[in-house]
Amino acid sequence: MAKAKVLVTGIIPEQGLTGLQNTFNVTYSPDKPFSREWVLEHLHEYDGLLLMGLKADKELIDAGTNLKIITANGVGFDHIDIDYAQERGIVVANAPQGVRIPTAEMTIALMLATVRHLHEYDKIVRSGNWVDVSEPKYMGMSLGGKTLGVFGMGRIGSTVGEFAQVLGMKVIYNDVHQLDADLEKKLNVKYVDFNTLVKESDVITLHAPSLPSTEGKFNSDVFKQMKDTAYIINAARGSLIKQNDLIDALKNDIIAGAGLDVYETEPNVPESLRELDNVIMSPHAGTGTLGARIAIAEEASGNLISLLKDGKAKNMVNKVTKYMD
Repeated sequence: MAKAKVLVTGIIPEQGLTGLQNTFNVTYSPDKPFSREWVLEHLHEYDGLLLMGLKADKELIDAGTNLKIITANGVGFDHIDIDYAQERGIVVANAPQGVRIPTAEMTIALMLATVRHLHEYDKIVRSGNWVDVSEPKYMGMSLGGKTLGVFGMGRIGSTVGEFAQVLGMKVIYNDVHQLDADLEKKLNVKYVDFNTLVKESDVITLHAPSLPSTEGKFNSDVFKQMKDTAYIINAARGSLIKQNDLIDALKNDIIAGAGLDVYETEPNVPESLRELDNVIMSPHAGTGTLGARIAIAEEASGNLISLLKDGKAKNMVNKVTKYMD
């Protein structure tokens, strides 16, 4: 029986594809990712797609006439039209485990860098200048005893909550569904409504998916309800924050600062945001370690192997009936 064919797009560490390459006929370009035009022309030859760096919209899905599965190389799948894939009987899967620890690490890194003004300090010292941090305007905020508000208490949000408690923070959260009491007790977190989260938090960190209900959730009205000493951290999805509203809030000291790994307009970050000293930014690098990228690729590969070899869907995010229990 001929081996299934799998196409891998994007730049992915080859160490994470070993299992896939040992199981199927894999097409992969480690040095130069395939263009969208190339993928549209050749996708009909493949049974599975490990997707990174491209959008799986209706046009691309239609090009995959033999596709049985599309797996995202990461937890997010808003770049895949999951409903249309479902209509076509194509499983869409993601890789939620491999991103958990590295994204939580990045969140904590952004939070510490933001509240301790590392961007501003670095800029001052690099310019050959010095400041007296006894002056209140140069002082940062200690996190011990402060309240962290987690918007989206899933795998990553709960891990951030655990890390934050090591720093002495109290953790409250808001999500569509409240955790059961035993899990709340284990995580030492408290559920609050959205308005309470916004008003009581000293730092708010975002860990929700991009959905119609969450897009633009953090806007000018919300920023005005936050403490003027509070910070916001986003290592989830850029669309959760109204970027222009955030810029206005930062410029006018409505909130104290922001730490951003994602942007509403990425990869284009406006100059009006880049020129601010009370924001620290990274280029969507939450999983930007070799170990993390290998683990994510292995998890995504496992989705393909499970479905194309064993006929069992893993980490399925749409509802293809024949693969549902």
